[in-house]
Amino acid sequence: MLRVAVVGSGPSGVYSAQTVVEQEPRARVDVLDRLPCPYGLVRYGVAPDHEKIKSLQNNLRAVLEHDRVRFLGGVQVGAGGVPAARLRELYHAVVYCVGAATDRRLGIPGEDLPGSWSATRFVSWYSAHPDAVDDGFLRGVRSAVVIGVGNVAVDVTRILARGAAELSPTDMPDAALRALAASRVTEIQMVGRRGPSQARFTTKELRELGALPEAEVTVDPVEPALDPAWADPSALPAPQRRNVEVLRGWAERGPRGAPRRIRLRFFLRPVELLAEAGRVGAVRFERTVPDGRGGVAGTGEFHVLEAQLVLRSVGYRGVPLEGLPFDSGSGTVPHRAGRVLRGGVVSPGEYVAGWIKRGPTGVIGTNRPCAKETVTSLLEDAPVLAGRPLPEDPLAVLRAEGVEPVEWEGWQAIERAEAALGAQLGRSVVKLPDWDALLTAARGDRL
Repeated sequence: MLRVAVVGSGPSGVYSAQTVVEQEPRARVDVLDRLPCPYGLVRYGVAPDHEKIKSLQNNLRAVLEHDRVRFLGGVQVGAGGVPAARLRELYHAVVYCVGAATDRRLGIPGEDLPGSWSATRFVSWYSAHPDAVDDGFLRGVRSAVVIGVGNVAVDVTRILARGAAELSPTDMPDAALRALAASRVTEIQMVGRRGPSQARFTTKELRELGALPEAEVTVDPVEPALDPAWADPSALPAPQRRNVEVLRGWAERGPRGAPRRIRLRFFLRPVELLAEAGRVGAVRFERTVPDGRGGVAGTGEFHVLEAQLVLRSVGYRGVPLEGLPFDSGSGTVPHRAGRVLRGGVVSPGEYVAGWIKRGPTGVIGTNRPCAKETVTSLLEDAPVLAGRPLPEDPLAVLRAEGVEPVEWEGWQAIERAEAALGAQLGRSVVKLPDWDALLTAARGDRL
């Protein structure tokens, strides 16, 4: 019997578990997660109005309900929890799928002013992540600036521009829904330092902005015209060409007079956040131009955009996990085909998959081949790994050492509680907003 621990129950973790049990009929997999809920960023990162993407949870659920897979939520690994070395004593192999838990910073003056946040923190709030706090994101806000032109930037822009009627059918926590319903934001500017042909959003996400019933999208053609591909995008790869075509269509149409306006801005690099009455009041940008090498150069021309809310969306970054090596330059764990390297040497029985392996790149589906490569390495090593004697049941050992996981039945109890809360509020499912509520629901059947 090959016993494998997978740390992290997001897509990369679940795909790793799935590949193990599909390819090795004698393997059993425990999927550990710090949170009492599975699915990682599918639950806590996908926007609540993206029901089709969130339905991927059904596929992940099927794996976690496999008779040789066990979900153990609420288990901290590393600092303050189960040491990585202890997991190696309890399992033949450990696959770390812990993602990229923090965001990249701008590194400019004023970045820490009240009203300036990472998009990650804002997403966690409206997604009911139990670590999130209500920081009064929208209090006193008329204008918002979103720095970045990727899909997360589009998500937060879209959520800011939606009305209460559009958000109430989602599983958004009630406090966030009420705050967004009362929002007085009328202008949202999404700003990129490069041109439209280099933006990272997908065309599908981009088009959604133009379909919002209470908002209109404007594009000033002067800015994107600095992009050499703006006039004729035919030579661009298909995804970028479609983006430019959508943006050109918006640049050519007039305003509709919607209550909210989304302005897409390009070739502006943030250089400073400016204070007003003790909080952020504006962002100072420098105009950039293409440098001919795929990057941009500053021009010395500056623009100030009003904003009482600034959300930076310039990428995620991995953080060290106590007991594992870490490359601070790339924000990943050093590895060779998924095998963890310590000092350049393979560490037997330790593996990585997902963003902590390759960095925060790709879409959800990218995790499948990434997990497959890692599990292929693991199963190649299995004849040696499985020869090591282990305790009969790692869960019994963990419990004896004071760890009390939330098992699958506990997660199902959370789901029932969220359905009941939705019914009580006259909505569909509504997420429980904090640790106490989640753990009370998970363990309620045993109280």
